[in-house]
Amino acid sequence: MTTLQILAAGSLRAVWPDLEKHFTSLTGLAMTTDFAPAGLLRQRIEAGEHCDFFASANMLHPQRLLAQGRACAVGIFAANALCLTVNRDVVTQGDDWLALLRRNDLRLATSTPHCDPSGDYTWQLFDNIERLHHGLGERIRRKARPLVGGAESLALPAGELAAQWLIEHHYADTFIGYVSYAPRLRRCTGLQVFDIPEPYNVQAEYGWACCSPAAQPFAQFIMSGMAQRILQQHGFQLTR
Repeated sequence: MTTLQILAAGSLRAVWPDLEKHFTSLTGLAMTTDFAPAGLLRQRIEAGEHCDFFASANMLHPQRLLAQGRACAVGIFAANALCLTVNRDVVTQGDDWLALLRRNDLRLATSTPHCDPSGDYTWQLFDNIERLHHGLGERIRRKARPLVGGAESLALPAGELAAQWLIEHHYADTFIGYVSYAPRLRRCTGLQVFDIPEPYNVQAEYGWACCSPAAQPFAQFIMSGMAQRILQQHGFQLTR
């Protein structure tokens, strides 16, 4: 039996077993998946690691592989957005997401730009804040600490959510991450999740790169109605 070698963004870890189960039942094809920040995965492919299919949390990395001739096709398969997770004990009456980011007494953690698209999207959020509140976006950016998603970042225990783990282990008071994690984070009694409204929020576009002809059936599957429903059930959005 053919086994596809998949490299996938870490934020897809929870949804992937359902996608894999349905794909394998339809096609009989098996897959082995390794999860990591998408920027680091792209670097591994560029360094020569075999990969049939690459699922990224942005389109930049798949498009770069296509331009290099390392991918034969690319596409967008899902969307995401950002939210703010906060230690419930530090939230005071009347606080909203922006008031909490303004507070100098609260430590803000993020993912790592350039290595992890979540960090890139967070930096775009700071740009949006800056356009609407001159000086504030830059002030928030300066205090942000990229603690996860980098080549030398803290190693999260398997299965842990970054926001929950960093806050519960006192590395941070607040964390900006993907809204697809919000349903799970809202079940944590010590945390409070704040939505980030438009026009501040950023749409994260999840892209795929087909790096070998063997992966074309999975590229077709991930764009199918079945796969889209599974992604929505796990908190992802349809692309605009």
